[in-house]
Amino acid sequence: MIDIQNIKPIIHKTAMVLPSAVLIGDCKIDENSSIWANTTLRADLGKISVGKNSNIQDGSTLHMSHQSDYSNATDCIVGDYVTVGHNVILHGCTIKDESLIGMGSIILDGAIVEKNTMVGAGSLVPNNKILESGFLYLGSPAKKIRKLTAKEISFFRYSAEHYVKLSASYKTK
Repeated sequence: MIDIQNIKPIIHKTAMVLPSAVLIGDCKIDENSSIWANTTLRADLGKISVGKNSNIQDGSTLHMSHQSDYSNATDCIVGDYVTVGHNVILHGCTIKDESLIGMGSIILDGAIVEKNTMVGAGSLVPNNKILESGFLYLGSPAKKIRKLTAKEISFFRYSAEHYVKLSASYKTK
């Protein structure tokens, strides 16, 4: 963990951060969340917040934009019970509760993924796009594909809870 301008990451005592993860600056990791191998959370230009019972899987990167004539300052916010798959880039976006971001996806500045939404693997969500709750989005750029079933939506919480249990087996003193 690295502090920037005397601001250091805050990690809840029940959260798990693997040693190969890098957390820089104004990061907050809430209870029972997990940050997996080779992830980078670089909060040197704003804030990164990971809610309760969420997981940021191996190789993912979270960052944000700064305020300028070319871009707006945007924090990177991940809600509760969110699964962020392997090698995802979240850049200055908001992922609301009980959503799933598929492996290799990229979600750009100002984008909002509403609650109970799935972004399919390898998708690109452009700047400032809002993904409506209850749908699967897929592609580059990501497009609304179909309404999710109740079983698919219930999987999001299951996935997050699975990672809470799995991370407990990794915790060391």
